Amino acid sequence: MRTRVQAVLLMFVVLAVAAFAVPLLLFTASDRTQEWALARSSDLDRFASLADQAAATGDTSALTAEARRYTQLYGEGLVVTDTRRRPLVETGGVRAGEPAVARLLDAALRNQTAHPSGALRPWSHGQRGFAEPAGSGTRVSGAVVLRASVGTAAHDIARRWAAVLAGTALVAVACTVLARAATGWVVSPLRRLDRAVGQLAAGLPPEQTRAGGPPELRQLATGFNRMAGTVTAALEQQRRLVADTSHQMRNPMAALRLRVDALDPHLPASAGRTYTAVTTELDRLETLLDDLLALAAAEHRAGELAVTDGPDVRCEVAAVVARERGRWEPVARRAGVRLTADDTPPPVVALCTDGELAQVADILLDNAIKYAGRGATVTLDCGTDGGWAALTVTDDGPGLSPAELALATTRFWRSDANFATGAMDERDATGATIASDAMGMTGASGAADRTGAMNRTNTTKGTGLGLAIAEQLLVARGGRLELTLAHPNGLRARALLPRDRGGAR
Repeated sequence: MRTRVQAVLLMFVVLAVAAFAVPLLLFTASDRTQEWALARSSDLDRFASLADQAAATGDTSALTAEARRYTQLYGEGLVVTDTRRRPLVETGGVRAGEPAVARLLDAALRNQTAHPSGALRPWSHGQRGFAEPAGSGTRVSGAVVLRASVGTAAHDIARRWAAVLAGTALVAVACTVLARAATGWVVSPLRRLDRAVGQLAAGLPPEQTRAGGPPELRQLATGFNRMAGTVTAALEQQRRLVADTSHQMRNPMAALRLRVDALDPHLPASAGRTYTAVTTELDRLETLLDDLLALAAAEHRAGELAVTDGPDVRCEVAAVVARERGRWEPVARRAGVRLTADDTPPPVVALCTDGELAQVADILLDNAIKYAGRGATVTLDCGTDGGWAALTVTDDGPGLSPAELALATTRFWRSDANFATGAMDERDATGATIASDAMGMTGASGAADRTGAMNRTNTTKGTGLGLAIAEQLLVARGGRLELTLAHPNGLRARALLPRDRGGAR
């Protein structure tokens, strides 16, 4: 904004200075040209008077001596003739027979005065011709032609123009300094306000905007500071509520699990299915709390990186792919899914941390294995797409409908499709239906496999937050998540991150 405002002001300054300087330059040139022409006209009058005396007395000695002294002094040639065009005086190499001189003599003998037209300029050079008749009234006794040099006059005009242009440059510099100061006075508070708005939009506490500039901006800054304080307090209270709630619920959840586990030996066999459903729901509740904390952390991180320069981090995508393949192959086998990956993936360096990319890969693999179905194939690979590093997870399962695809990254949204191992309905003693998450019982990510590879990710029990967390992690690093339908069936998830071109070998 400051550049645009300065450009407008400087354009106005240029136009204003040009509107002042151009007429002044033209006036100085015209004025000096007029001085030069008047001086030569005065000289012609002097020689016309001497020529008239010579014609009357027949003595040309005074005319000749004066003409020669003039030429020696000023270096300008003269021609004086009588009415029959016979030369009386020729000095400075000017001859009456020259075509240009002859035309001037003809005009003068017709009792016409001839002066050069047009104003001189600093680059003017050469000589100009003046002609004037000798005699009195309508009686013409001869003609005088003067070939005058424009060098001195052009030099004077150049000096005057230089002075005008120097003054104009000083005025332009002064106006530029004033324009920069004025725009800085107006724009600096706006830039501080814009930075604070960006911090507030990212969910971070904004810096207090100093009240400066015009009164309107000071009033705006004061109002923004009040609003920012209120919004920041509300956001912090919301963030603290999520964190505190999740944290405070862990102890009651742990106590509840201990008590439920303690009931197991005392329950009749008929209550086994209900007991299993209860423990499954406890697992889901714990995972939901973890997911909420992970999503809040990812959003906060995305906000920080949106307004600040994060550390210069890089990771080898191929190395992450190899580690994730090793960790998830046992999980895929237990779910009846075949996990494949390129044994020699191309070296690609992404601008993120290993942990962030691994967490994104966990989420995408978890969803693919969970929903692809038994007998499906899940492919994990990496590559480049222009300036992006791409980690891709593709499955040949049932996939999603176009409508479901548009909602896939929505928080708490889950597909209506069952997990790979199926979902079963269980009824308690009162006949109420309890939806049981089969993956929580198979060990893929639930209570039965707490020591497995999936224990480090919090997105495996269908909370509907996994893809939202992955998207926030990618957005934090300037990337994005793309979900498309695979051909002929299945789902293709691509995690795109900025690529370090210098890091790729």
